Amino acid sequence: MNFTRQKILGNHQMSLRAISKVWKNSKTASTKTAFENKLHLPSLPVPTLNQTIEKYVKSVTPFLNEKELENTKKLLREFSAANGIGPRLQKLLEEKAGTEENWLEAWWLNTAYLEYRQPVVVYSSPGLVFPFEDFTNEQQRLQYTATLILAALQYKTDIFGDQIPLETMGASPLDMNQYKKVFGTCRIPGEKRDSLQFNPESRHIIVAPNNHFFKMEVIDSNGNWPSLSQLKSALEVVIQESEEYDDPIGVLTTEHRDKWHKAYTELNKDPENERSLKELASALFLVALDNPMPKSSGDNWRSTASKQFIHGGGSRGNSGNRWFDKTLQFIIGEDGTVGLTYEHSPSEGQPIAVMTDYLTEYIKSKQADNLPDTKTDCYPEKLKFNINQTVAGYIHSANIHVDKLVDNLDMASFQFKCFGKNFVKSHQLSPDSFVQMAIQLAFYRIHRVPGAQYESASTRKFIHGRTETIRSCSIESVDFAKTMLDAGKTVADKVAALKEAINKHKEYAQEAVNGMGVDRHLLGLRLLANECGIPLPAIYQDPGFVRSTHMRLSTSQVATKCDGFMCYAPLTTDGYGCCYNPRPLDMNFGVSAFVECPETSASDFREALENSLRDMRDVLITAKGAKL
Repeated sequence: MNFTRQKILGNHQMSLRAISKVWKNSKTASTKTAFENKLHLPSLPVPTLNQTIEKYVKSVTPFLNEKELENTKKLLREFSAANGIGPRLQKLLEEKAGTEENWLEAWWLNTAYLEYRQPVVVYSSPGLVFPFEDFTNEQQRLQYTATLILAALQYKTDIFGDQIPLETMGASPLDMNQYKKVFGTCRIPGEKRDSLQFNPESRHIIVAPNNHFFKMEVIDSNGNWPSLSQLKSALEVVIQESEEYDDPIGVLTTEHRDKWHKAYTELNKDPENERSLKELASALFLVALDNPMPKSSGDNWRSTASKQFIHGGGSRGNSGNRWFDKTLQFIIGEDGTVGLTYEHSPSEGQPIAVMTDYLTEYIKSKQADNLPDTKTDCYPEKLKFNINQTVAGYIHSANIHVDKLVDNLDMASFQFKCFGKNFVKSHQLSPDSFVQMAIQLAFYRIHRVPGAQYESASTRKFIHGRTETIRSCSIESVDFAKTMLDAGKTVADKVAALKEAINKHKEYAQEAVNGMGVDRHLLGLRLLANECGIPLPAIYQDPGFVRSTHMRLSTSQVATKCDGFMCYAPLTTDGYGCCYNPRPLDMNFGVSAFVECPETSASDFREALENSLRDMRDVLITAKGAKL
C-alpha cells in the first residue's frame, strides 16, 4: 500500500471512518500469484487485541522490574482503550486481512528481507552442512558433483510435478509453495528495496570454480538431462578452463545492499556484463567447486564447514566463488566438505532440509548411474565480465568488508552424542521444548540474566504462511534456570520446574503455529500506523518491547534425517545463533557468536549448552530412579 500521496497525519482522534477511507482508496489491487492455493488452505488469522496484549504482558515480565512492568501495563491500557489508537489499527488490520490471502505475506517479505540493507552474507543467509564425504582425489569430487546435480534436477522435477509428499502438521496440510520458490530464483539488488526474480522454467545451472562462472545447460528442449558421465566430462572441462583465479565478481554479492545495487548498475552498463548477470540470475542453481578452507581436526570440521557455507572464508577463501543472491548454491569442498548456502527471502529452512535428505538418499542409491547418454549439449560456456576502474574499486571495497564479516563470526558447531530425541520422548516430553529450555539454561548459566529468545514457528497451515516468533523466554523458563543452578533445590524441584517451563513453551508454540503469536500481530499494527502517518505508539518504545525484541538468542529446529545441520549468525551483536537438529540418538548444533562482543563466545556457549543438556538428563534419570 502506498500512502505517499495522502497520509493520515498526527490526529489520534481522527475517526475510524476517515482512516478506513484513506486505506481503501490507497491500497493497490492484489497481484495474482503463480503459486496457487490448491489445498484450499485458510488465510492467516488476526488475533484479537486482548489476546495479544495478554500474551505480550507475560512475555515481557522477565525483562522488567515491578515499576517498569506497571508502566508497560499502563501504556497498553491506553493503547487498547476504546478511544485509543489500538482498536482503530486493529480494525484496519482486520479489513486488510479480509481482502488478501495472507495479510502478512508482502509486508513480511519486504520488511524482513527485501528492504533489509545489511549484507545477506552472515546477517541473513544460512548455511546447511551435509554429511562429510571425504574425497581422496578430484575425480571423486567431480563424480559426486555430477550426481548431486542430477539429484537436484530430479527433485525439481518432482516438486513441479507435485510428486513430493504433502507435509502435514497433525491433521492439517501445510502450504507447499515455498518448495516451488527454491529453483531458478534470484534476489536482485535495488535502491532501498530488492526484488525477487523467478525462473522455474530455466534449463541451465552455473558452475563456479576459482571465481569463474560457467553456464551449463542441463535440460534440453525436450526435457532430457545429460547422463552422469556426460556431466562429469563437462565438469572436467570446467576445471581445465579455470586453473587460474579470475577476478572475484561474486564478492560483490557480499556487500551492503545499497553498495551492491550501485555496483550492479555499473556492471549492467556493459552489454556483455548484462548478459552474464541475466544468466546468473536465471540459473536453476549454482554449484561452487571450492578450494580448501583452513585445516581442522576432529569435530572442529563442523565449525569450519559452517563458516564455509555461511560466508566462504572471505577474500582469502572462497567468498568470490559465490553468487549470494541465488536462492540455492551447492558447495563442494576439495576435501569432501559439502553443503549449501541459500538466500533466505523465498523460503524457510525446513523445505531446504527436506531437500537435503532427498539429495543424500538419491546419491546413496546410485540412481544416476543408470541414466543413458543423451544428445543434450551440456558443454560449459564461460560467462564474461568486463571490469572497468569503477567496478574494480567496488570489488576492492567488497573484499575488505567481507573479510571483516568473516573475522567477526565465531562458530562452535558440534554433535552432542550423549542422547537424542528418543531419550526425551521416553520421558513424555517435547524434544523441541526440551532443547529450547536447555538453550535458556545455557544462557542464564553464562550471563545470569534472562535472554530474549527467538524461535521460528512455521505458519504454513495458512496459505503463503511463513513464520511466527515463539518467545521462549518466559516467567517459567527463568524460574527453571534459577532452580537448576540452585544447589539448595531438590531433584524433584528441578524436574517440576523443567516440566512447567516445557509445558509453557509448548503452549506458546502451539499458539504461534496457529497464527496467534505476539510479534507478527504487533508488526502489522506498527506498519499500519506508519502507513497511516500516525506517530509510533508508545508501546513500541517502551523498555518491555525493546528488551523482549532484542533477541540475544536466535534459534530454530531444522531437522534432517541425515547427519546434517543448519547454521547462521546471531541476530544481535551481543547474542548467539543456535540452530539444532535433534535426531533419534544424537543432536547436531550450529552455534555462533560475534567476536566483537567481549561478553559472548561460541565455544563458551557450546560448553554451557552441553552441560545444561547433561544436567537436565541427569535430573530426569535420578527422578525416575527414585520413583522406581
